[in-house]
Amino acid sequence: MISLLKNFTTVALLLILSACDKSEDIASAETSLNAHPFPNHTPYAGNHIKPSNYSQTALDNQTSSFYEEWKNTYLKNDCNADEYYILSGNGAKTVSEAHGYGMMIMGFMAGYEADARLYFDGMVRYYQSHPSKKNSRLMDWKQITCMDPDSADDDAASDGDMDIAFALLVAHAQWGSDGEMNYLALAKALIKAMMQDEINPDTWTVKLGDWSDANDPNYYYGTRASDFITSHFRAFAKVNPTSNWDLVMDECYDLVEEIQNNQSSVSGLMPDFIIHTNTSPIPSESNYLEDSYDGDYYYNACRFPWRIGNDYLLSNDPRAKAAITKINTWLKNSTSGNVSAISNGYLLDGTPINNWNDATFIGPLTVGAMADVTGQDWLNALYDELLNHNDITAGDYYSNTLKLLSMITISGNYWNPEM
Repeated sequence: MISLLKNFTTVALLLILSACDKSEDIASAETSLNAHPFPNHTPYAGNHIKPSNYSQTALDNQTSSFYEEWKNTYLKNDCNADEYYILSGNGAKTVSEAHGYGMMIMGFMAGYEADARLYFDGMVRYYQSHPSKKNSRLMDWKQITCMDPDSADDDAASDGDMDIAFALLVAHAQWGSDGEMNYLALAKALIKAMMQDEINPDTWTVKLGDWSDANDPNYYYGTRASDFITSHFRAFAKVNPTSNWDLVMDECYDLVEEIQNNQSSVSGLMPDFIIHTNTSPIPSESNYLEDSYDGDYYYNACRFPWRIGNDYLLSNDPRAKAAITKINTWLKNSTSGNVSAISNGYLLDGTPINNWNDATFIGPLTVGAMADVTGQDWLNALYDELLNHNDITAGDYYSNTLKLLSMITISGNYWNPEM
């Protein structure tokens, strides 16, 4: 009897160990499906700092925790069962800007997010279901309803398409392109369409969208500083070395230098919109496209320190370093190091527009502060201020999404698939 019990125990133990081995094999296989699982701690090229008042594990956990809140609030699939989109609100289902952000987030959070590829592929399908009427490779920038038949806003916005294309390259690096969707082929087609209809071939500036053409020079020679997504342009140039994206990147930095030298010599701030890019670039007039602050550092240009900060961290480009340092130095001095004194919006001379701030502005400015290796206390304070805006219901899709994207960079988890 004792011998039988020993044999039974041995067999049972072997079965348990075998099951554990299979479980570990399955877990290992699932992990291997993501080439760059979160957290990946990208070795940034530019000399930089991270918040030192939290451990690396804490930075990762804060990012993934906020991601969960963000996903539960904004990721939707109430149109078609196999499609996902990011709820932007303000009377719309979504906008292409939100869609691009969401696709990038899913690519970066894969590994932590078990269903990242499922969500990403659903977002690709949604993008494909809502093409611009000007160029079907580009995305209709705003969808009011699920079907959204023939709305007035059925053309494209450049930044949304650029983020979608970049996200497709991230997906290719993360999962490969041998499955149901060929991410690389989709990215190449979109990159070609953007060069065709969202880049001005006269000036190599980023157009406001595919709707802008030479018939209206006021818009044709206008651009958004927040569309200076130079890190993306480096990726696009690697995918197609003869596509002139290097010229677009160089023109962006030339415009930054001209505006900072001639229009914001003290603050270094960039305006929401720049006009006359073919002659003498200047900030736009009020109500150029959106509101009375179109020529100021407002809700478009607030993304500039995040976009250029990302490029500095990944490329170590001295032009990015110079641009971001000018803003960060002025901001630290103008507030006497008091982050609570930062305004959501400034005139280009540095005059505050508001007497309060939220994550919309604080997140990107925190990314920019990472370039100042002498400003550890300032960076720590900025990051604490960002975390203080911790009630997702108090913000909107825009502020909460910029917060999450900034946290991905701050925690060391932003990467360029072509660098």
